[in-house]
Amino acid sequence: MNEPTTNASTSWFTVRAEISGALSEVSGTQMARAAAMFTVHDRRWFCSGQGRSGLVAQMSAMRLMHAGFDAHAVGEATAPSIGDGDGLIMISGSGETPVTLHLAHLARASGAHLLAVTTRGDSSLAGLANAVIEVPTGGSNQFGGSLFEQSALLLLDALILDITAAVPRVYDEMRARHTNLQ
Repeated sequence: MNEPTTNASTSWFTVRAEISGALSEVSGTQMARAAAMFTVHDRRWFCSGQGRSGLVAQMSAMRLMHAGFDAHAVGEATAPSIGDGDGLIMISGSGETPVTLHLAHLARASGAHLLAVTTRGDSSLAGLANAVIEVPTGGSNQFGGSLFEQSALLLLDALILDITAAVPRVYDEMRARHTNLQ
């Protein structure tokens, strides 16, 4: 079998540079608007996306749960119905994925607040959202939406840092909520 001929060191620098470039272009104002959505601490949060974006959504739901939020990954058997005042984080590079838009419409019709994480601030998803985190990822050398998915995860983890910054002993509380059945 022929192995790909790539220089791992060069690839690492490429990925690092792309992630750094994308993150440095994200609006601080957009991040602050997103963080403000979490000031209602008793709001239930649902996280969703398709494909690898869905995996990022699952990781984000887990971290929100660790931070003390009532959080769920859409599609999980134990996820309750979304309702008035709840929040939905939708992760979609294009902001035009049909299933994503369908779920966003259902959530908005139920009175939920919507945070969209997308590459396109002019997308249909962004138009439905209460807040948008636009992730500029054009011109990547990585396959598919890899740069978007990597950046979305890091931005949502940074959002957790923002919303838990004022909580005393937050990591002790998060450790207590971390699974022990593994």
